[in-house]
Amino acid sequence: MSKQNTAPTATEAPDISALRAQREFKLNEYLRRGGESYPNNFKPNATAAQLAAQYADPETYSQQALHDTPTPSYKLAGRIMLFRGFGKLIFARVQDSSGQFQISLSIDASGPEIFGLFNDCIDIGDIVGVEGPVSRTNKGELTLSVQNFTLLTKGLQPLPDKYHGMTDVEARYRQRYLDLITSPEVRATFVARSKAITAIRRFLDDNGFLEVETPVLQHQAGGANARPFGTHHNALDIPLNLRIAPELFLKRLLVGGFERVYELSRNFRNEGISTKHNPEFTMLEFYAAYGTREDAMDLMEEMLRHTVQYVTGGTVIPCGETETIDFAKPFRRITMREALLTMAGFTEADLEHVDGLAAAAKAKGVPVPNPVHSYGELFQLCFEELVEKQLIQPTYIMDYPIETSPLVRQIPGRPGWTQRAELYIAGREHGEFYSELNDPIDQRSRFERQRENAKKGNDEAMPFDHDFLNALETGMPPALGVGLGIDRVAMLLANQPSIRDVILFPLLRPKAE
Repeated sequence: MSKQNTAPTATEAPDISALRAQREFKLNEYLRRGGESYPNNFKPNATAAQLAAQYADPETYSQQALHDTPTPSYKLAGRIMLFRGFGKLIFARVQDSSGQFQISLSIDASGPEIFGLFNDCIDIGDIVGVEGPVSRTNKGELTLSVQNFTLLTKGLQPLPDKYHGMTDVEARYRQRYLDLITSPEVRATFVARSKAITAIRRFLDDNGFLEVETPVLQHQAGGANARPFGTHHNALDIPLNLRIAPELFLKRLLVGGFERVYELSRNFRNEGISTKHNPEFTMLEFYAAYGTREDAMDLMEEMLRHTVQYVTGGTVIPCGETETIDFAKPFRRITMREALLTMAGFTEADLEHVDGLAAAAKAKGVPVPNPVHSYGELFQLCFEELVEKQLIQPTYIMDYPIETSPLVRQIPGRPGWTQRAELYIAGREHGEFYSELNDPIDQRSRFERQRENAKKGNDEAMPFDHDFLNALETGMPPALGVGLGIDRVAMLLANQPSIRDVILFPLLRPKAE
């Protein structure tokens, strides 16, 4: 009769305190028999993936061949994920960062002392170091035949059940360590995220950009229309804000002579939480002197194509359950006005003035604010409410209203409209692209308008930044600017619908005690 060392299912409602007591007893038994408590002297010389790859050929490394010519003794370390006892034989699976590998112990091969110690003291969730040659079972599975082992870490808390796993989504976010242990898919998501950041860095470095670091604590949180988190510096006795964007400091570096700069930054915005927004998030911003919005869009297409290839090995990725996106194809480019006319059903007459736009928007179900702060803000709101979700394939939306783009150069001959674009993929905005404003007189005027909007109750209006204006008056070269949401790129690459699924530890409400 087999011994099944498995975790209890969710329906069994296990007594965690009793299970913990059992595991403490086994730890003490291991120590009583001469084992060491939480040692740090085991040095693995192979990973699960390396062993699987090295002995993958079933003809060269058949059961008989491995029996006749034993392999070297390997040292493998990892967490026990499965434990099955069959009298005088034990099979278990060890998981390390590269994958899983089967191990076996028998009274004959391992010896009665080693076999008994493992059988009596080891649980699913324990971290062990095992030593022995590689063999192949009757069913053809590669197995490390354990001749010696060390209990490296006793798992006092049981893991979630193998078959039910972590079904509570919030529990997965709160206990991400368990989520990572039990779900290869979750681990793959965060590996993809890390690879994407590596690819982006390499691309920018190879294109002559310099990575820099700018302040997280700022007197004024500028560079975006968003509410900041406030804090207080005790020694200086002054209020400070966590940054909402690094833009204004990166532009100061353009003034200082660094012509191509980028920063992968953690930003903080005191706003709502949704499947697309987390108050703490990662953003890439880069700036290049003497470049335009169009140059920025070209560069982004190349960078995303490079990133997708680096992470996935190809250019086509799944999107949702039925769509695919091919990054080898050129991205579509249309203006916001064209999008409202062709994809939202507005007429030219609807878009002529704010009253007509408000009436048409209400008729289409857009939540029109009262009062409407500006034509431009309502214009962009209509796009976000009615068009955004339709943009599955990579699409640049160009020519944004000046009211929502206070740091962007105007379009020549079109007052009130700016050389700004945003990239939409999978129905979400992923990045912003600008021909940057470097006219200090125009910038001062726009800061004044933002200040007036703040007085009217717009708590996301950008503050008036005198120091930044001084920098502009020193002279900033014409430049392109780009902001890219790294979390959303990770969502795209991993085909995940929620930003929380690509942030290791997303912000949650405190758990009720």
